[in-house]
Amino acid sequence: MKMRIALLSVFAALTWATLWSQAPDFRARSRQFENEGLAQPYRGIFASSGKDQGLFRIEKTGVSTAPIRQAAEHFLQALTPEQREKTTFPVDDPEWRKWMNQHFYVRQGVGFNEMTEPQREAAFGLLKSTLSAEGFELARNIMRLNYTLGEMKNNFDEYGEWLYFLTVMGEPSADKPWGFQIDGHHLIVNCFVLGDQVVMTPTFVGSEPVIAPLGKYKGLEIMQAHQNDGLAMLESLDPSQRDKAVLEVSKTGNNNLGEAFHDNFDLDYAGLPVKEMSAKQKKQLLALAKLYLDIQEPGHAHVKVEEVEKYLDRTYFAWIGGSGPDAVFYYRIHSPVVLIEFDHQNPAGLRDRYPERKPIREHIHAVIRTPNGNDYGKDLLRQHYEQSHRAAL
Repeated sequence: MKMRIALLSVFAALTWATLWSQAPDFRARSRQFENEGLAQPYRGIFASSGKDQGLFRIEKTGVSTAPIRQAAEHFLQALTPEQREKTTFPVDDPEWRKWMNQHFYVRQGVGFNEMTEPQREAAFGLLKSTLSAEGFELARNIMRLNYTLGEMKNNFDEYGEWLYFLTVMGEPSADKPWGFQIDGHHLIVNCFVLGDQVVMTPTFVGSEPVIAPLGKYKGLEIMQAHQNDGLAMLESLDPSQRDKAVLEVSKTGNNNLGEAFHDNFDLDYAGLPVKEMSAKQKKQLLALAKLYLDIQEPGHAHVKVEEVEKYLDRTYFAWIGGSGPDAVFYYRIHSPVVLIEFDHQNPAGLRDRYPERKPIREHIHAVIRTPNGNDYGKDLLRQHYEQSHRAAL
C-alpha cells in the first residue's frame, strides 16, 4: 500500500512537471507578474499621509511558538535532500512576495502532489500547528473545492486538491526570525515567526465554487459566515451610518486591493468610522473581524485580536455593492494594524456557467493584510536587524 501511494505521488509529480514543461505561456505570465510586482522594494500599505510609526515592536507575547518550530523541523526532516534544497530560502528572500491566487502561477517549493504520504502528513502538521482547527478545516476545504473545480472543468492538470506548495524561509529557530508559506489556488498563508511573535499576513482565502454542486465533495461549502455576517453588519447600520459606509451601490467588477503583487499602495481610510458605532455595533464589527483573525492558532489569534481592539476607534468599515438577500458586494475593515477585504468576484474558472462577466456569489476572495509595513513580519525583521547590528558594535 505504501509503495502504491509513493508511486502515485511520483506519477502526480511527473504529470505536473510535464504540464509546466509544456506551458511556456504560464511561465512567461508568471515572470511578467513577478517582474512588475517586485520592481519596487517592499514598503507596505500606508495612508497617503504616510506610515503610521511605532505600531509594531519586538516583545514577549507569552504564547509559545515551539509547536510551529517543531512541526517545521519535522516537515523539513521528512523531505529528501533535493526537496529540501528547493523548498528552503533565506529569511529575507523575495520568495516571500512571490505568491499568487491564480491557478497558472508557477510556484516554488515542494508540492503536496509530489509528497509521499508521510511527507504530506508532516506538511499538514505544520499547518495544524499554525492554524486553529477552524482555520485548518477552511484550508483543507479550499483544497477540496479546487478538486471540485477540476471535476467541473474535467481538468486535473490545472486544478486539484494537491496543487499547493510549501516554502520555508530561514531556519526554524527559538529566537531568530524564520517562517513559511503555503501557496496555491485560492489559498495563501504567510507565517513569519520571531521568538514568540507570529505575523500571519498576507493571508488569502477563497474559492470558486464556494459550494460544491457535484462530485466527490458535493455539498461542501465555505465562507458563508464571512458573507452573511458581513451583510448583517451593513444591515445593523442606521441610514446615516449606512450613507457613510457605502462607497458605491453598484458593483460591476472585482474590488479587492491587496491581492498578489500588491504589497505597496496607498489606502486612505474610508467609510464609516467605528468610533461612530454603538457599543453593540462595535462588538458586532469585532466579531466579524474575528472570523478572519481566528483562522490563526487560538493563542496567537488572541494576541492579534487584542492589537485590533487597541485601535478599534481608528478603524473604518466600508462597503461596495447591494444589500439584498442575493446581493453581491465587497467590504473591508481597515485599521492601522489590519486590513480585511471580502469580495464577490467575476467568474473565472466557471466562466462557461456564468458567461455574463459580473460578480457572482460562487466566487469569493478574502485577503488579510497588516498595513504600515508589517506584512511578512517586515517591520519586526527590520527591528531585529537593527538590534543585532547594535549588539555587534
